[in-house]
Amino acid sequence: MPEAWAHLPQWRVLDTDFGSGLHFLTLWRAWRADPQRPRLLHVVAITPQAVPAEALSSPELAAQWHALLPGFHRLSFDDGRVLLTLCVGALEPMLRAQRFEADAIVFSGPAEAVKLVARYARRGTHLTSTTDTQAVRDALAQLGFQVDATQGSGGLRAVFDPAWDVRRREPPPEHLDAPGRCAVIGAGLAGAAVASSLARRGWQVTVLDAADGPAAGASGLPVGMLAPHVSSDDALLSRLTRAGIRATWTELERLLEAGRDWRPTGALERRPDGDVRVPPGWSAQGPNESWPATGAQLASAGLPAHTAALWHPRAAWVRPRALIGAWLQQPGISLRTGARVASLERSGGGWRLQDAAGATLAEADRVVIAGGVDSAVLASALPLQPVRGQLEWGRVPLADAALPVTPVNGDGHLIAHVPDADGALWLTGATFDRDSRDTAPTADGTMANRERLARLHPGAAAALAPAFADGDARRWVGVRCASGDRRPLVGPLDAAAMPGVWVCTAMGSRGLSFAALCAELLAAHWHGEPLSLPATLAKALNTARL
Repeated sequence: MPEAWAHLPQWRVLDTDFGSGLHFLTLWRAWRADPQRPRLLHVVAITPQAVPAEALSSPELAAQWHALLPGFHRLSFDDGRVLLTLCVGALEPMLRAQRFEADAIVFSGPAEAVKLVARYARRGTHLTSTTDTQAVRDALAQLGFQVDATQGSGGLRAVFDPAWDVRRREPPPEHLDAPGRCAVIGAGLAGAAVASSLARRGWQVTVLDAADGPAAGASGLPVGMLAPHVSSDDALLSRLTRAGIRATWTELERLLEAGRDWRPTGALERRPDGDVRVPPGWSAQGPNESWPATGAQLASAGLPAHTAALWHPRAAWVRPRALIGAWLQQPGISLRTGARVASLERSGGGWRLQDAAGATLAEADRVVIAGGVDSAVLASALPLQPVRGQLEWGRVPLADAALPVTPVNGDGHLIAHVPDADGALWLTGATFDRDSRDTAPTADGTMANRERLARLHPGAAAALAPAFADGDARRWVGVRCASGDRRPLVGPLDAAAMPGVWVCTAMGSRGLSFAALCAELLAAHWHGEPLSLPATLAKALNTARL
């Protein structure tokens, strides 16, 4: 393996039988030990059912071995340079769920599955198989693999080298030969996440923002909430938020200080309609994590025992500014503030970014528009909608037990006891004012938030009433960016007219849930990497859906 992958930007492996992870761990150890290793190691592994965490021999792997429901799960190690996409489910559906060109394949399965596995091979792909039967050998040979005629204890070996030109039904994934220079427009959650993902792959990234500093727009709220969406039919948004939270969680643990920049508190989600149903097959024992709240969990949050609510253990409060700052400090990233990009002009094989006077702000091979509502300046054809949000915040009164330690959400949210140098913070809101860009706080917005808080947590509303009466409560306003279908937009702006210009925007009110996920999808598309989502879910975020 070291001879084959030396100095390459990435090495992609398909493993059709993850088991207890021995193949993955062996490959990971070889990658760590090799000074000429590729920049990134991708392993896509399939398993019909995840083994118990106790069966794993790696504490690092076991630490991320949670919530492994049927579907795709991206696990990240060694600062995001070793990526394991664990596909939980039957072999054939999982093989059909995505497409990439593997550099190596580890096969175990029936001969009938060989045709699907061959879709992942490029000329020169090496295959090893623990299933060494004549039927498997014949199937491999028919599909263009040159099979080693010898039979040994190491199993079957083959190389994909057909005597004919390979033709695929679908176009091959885009694959940039080498990283270059990229300009990212916007220094909020979306832009900072894109910059970090690209820099990790060797890009030199310039982030430009019109404001005086990063996190100046909707990403600049004092503290935000990271929590999943759960629906009884496990709808698209529910599956996307689970994947997004896993991606963000890895970054929070990697980059931020728990207890100061973020805290994995869990969250109680009130269901005003009383519907606490979860998808069929879920149980209190897992592998799902969200489940109807118990009386003890409700009591600890100061809510009556009869309250209809879900408990989300995989939830947290987060200071978005801290995460944005950590992403922008990664090697290979430079930040330029006070730089409002008004137009893009072709320049050789790349792009020139200009201000309103026509002065050049930056030149780059590729551009990513990630400027929230201001993305519309350069991407006017996209269905972007401004959504104003006002929230209220202040300092927690000393020894105030009425404010729950655990965040509560539902119709709005309440976060309290967030450590701060001038006293712990509380925060509640927010309004959802479509088609408004007004950043001035209003008394009507405050009243709406107080009414929302009274429904969400009556005890907290009563405890904070003096803060509002005395003028100690403060207000914050940001303008979110949403798409027409309320899903993020990740993809080329106009591949024919503006090659190399992409967008990563429209995170709505779920920037913490979606920014890291969307950034990794963008980088994977550029480099022909395995996707962290099934193809159907990835298409649900792509600009091509419009």
